[in-house]
Amino acid sequence: MIQIKIKVPCSSANIGPGFDVIGLALSIWLEVNVTIDSSKPSPNPQHCSISYTSPSPKDTGVPLDPEANLITRTALYVLKCHGQRSFPQATHVHIHNPIPLGRGLGSSGAAVVAGVVLGNEAGQLGLSKDRMLDFCLMIERHPDNVAAALYGGFVGTYLNELNPDDLARKEIPLSEVLPEPAGGVDTGVQPPEPPHGIGHYEQFQLAPELRCIAIIPDFEVSTADARSVLPQTYTRKDVVFNLQRIPLLLRALGKSPPQPESIYQAMQDKVHQPYRAQLVPGLSGILTDMTPKTHPGLCGICLSGAGPTILALATKNFEEIAEAILEIFKKEGVSCEWKLLEPAEGGAVVERSE
Repeated sequence: MIQIKIKVPCSSANIGPGFDVIGLALSIWLEVNVTIDSSKPSPNPQHCSISYTSPSPKDTGVPLDPEANLITRTALYVLKCHGQRSFPQATHVHIHNPIPLGRGLGSSGAAVVAGVVLGNEAGQLGLSKDRMLDFCLMIERHPDNVAAALYGGFVGTYLNELNPDDLARKEIPLSEVLPEPAGGVDTGVQPPEPPHGIGHYEQFQLAPELRCIAIIPDFEVSTADARSVLPQTYTRKDVVFNLQRIPLLLRALGKSPPQPESIYQAMQDKVHQPYRAQLVPGLSGILTDMTPKTHPGLCGICLSGAGPTILALATKNFEEIAEAILEIFKKEGVSCEWKLLEPAEGGAVVERSE
């Protein structure tokens, strides 16, 4: 019997002015435990059964069909690209997911990374992490999330243009798509493999004194809704505003000891947060009222991914900062939980025994 354990961290994307560019892996870990026992009968043509657990009682709608579940659908895509039409005989996949769904903490990105790693391990394909990134980016088009989850740490990313004909192929699963279905359809045709090097990433230093406070509201914001409120065009002034701050933020976050005011000013944004404030009650007040001067220890604050989670970078007074943000949300009738997280170095990890 083969046993495989895959762990993938959650991530916060769109850090400050780095919309679709800057991501940070954080210490909430998706776990996928796999057993392959060829002595047992297979439950379906995909030779795969799924079980799922989560600390959240609300995560009840996760599909357990291997052709519908994002993790296994992604793994099947990777396998089919390499001439393997199914999982090995009698594969069981148990998913334990503590990453809140639809909260801006990269749950879909972590699932895609886990799926690509699962396909690589189940098929014994020997893919490098760089090649696995190509597969991830065919499915999840947010390089800041998947690069952070795959490699860990604090990353900057970009995505090259992809072939429209390839993107239209229904054999490619997508982590989010409107309208459904979400791809990954088995047409009997070999899916298109991703080109080599369709995305690029660089890892940056993060000052060791920085900790990450995640304020997680008790409601979801879908990425589709969060994208729909963004404008189709921007003024040159607003684009330049963000571009000026990105290199300064990368430098400021790596300085030890951190300089709170430098980080705070470099984390300002005019590309997505002003427009998404209508989806997150209290966001405007949080971004303006929470500063290093009013709350010592706070260095920077932003919407995490598409929201509604708030990410605050701080060096001390973590509980006081969290409670202040919780109070602003409370005035808007929004209940939340908060977590103190560490940067997750190393990204996705695998343990295998036979």
